[in-house]
Amino acid sequence: MTPARLLLYGGTFDPPHVGHMNNLRAAMDAVHPDRVVVMPAGTPPHKAASTTPGSWRLAMCRCFEAVDPRVTVSRWEIDRAGRSYTVNTLEMLRARCPGAALYLALGSDMLLTFTQWRSWPQILQLATLVVQSRADGDGALLREAARDLMAQGGRVVFAAAVPVPCASSEIRAGTLPAAELRALLPPEVRRVIREHHLYGIEEIV
Repeated sequence: MTPARLLLYGGTFDPPHVGHMNNLRAAMDAVHPDRVVVMPAGTPPHKAASTTPGSWRLAMCRCFEAVDPRVTVSRWEIDRAGRSYTVNTLEMLRARCPGAALYLALGSDMLLTFTQWRSWPQILQLATLVVQSRADGDGALLREAARDLMAQGGRVVFAAAVPVPCASSEIRAGTLPAAELRALLPPEVRRVIREHHLYGIEEIV
C-alpha cells in the first residue's frame, strides 16, 4: 500500500547522534508521515567521501528505528555507484511510491545553500522541504530563504527540534569528554563503534 505521506531523512551519518534523532522526531511531528525513510549517503556531492564504510554507517543508522515504528533505513544510496544526489533519491521514491506526498527533512544550513544543489527546481516539484534551525539567530535568514523558494513554487514547512550543539565531526575528532560522548551516541551506534574500532573512541564509549 502506497503511503500517503513519505518523509526522507538523509545524511552522511558518520556517526549519527542524538541531535540527528531529535531532528527526525521534530520533522515527523511537523508533517505526520505515514512512512519515514532514513537514507545514509553513499558519496555526498558536497563533502569528501566518508572514510567510514557505508555498511558500518548503515548499521549505526539502525538507531533511528528506535524513534518510531514508521522508520525504515535504506541502503539504496550506499549501494548506488557515483555521488548521491537528493534529486535521484526523490525520483526513486516517486517511482516506487506513486501518488505519495514526499517530504524532505533538512537543516537550516542546507536551506540557505539550497539553490546550489543539483536540479534544485526539480526537488521543489518533487517534495515539500521540512526545515529546522540548527543555530541561534538564524530565523530571519531562514524565513527569507523560504520566502524566495516559495515564490518559485516551493513548499516549506518549519520544524522545531531540541538543539544539540554537536556535529559528527566533533565526535570523529575524539576531543569530547567521555561522558558527553556516551550521552550523544545511542546504544546501537556505540556498539558499532566498539566493534569496528571507529574514530579512536571505542575504548570510552
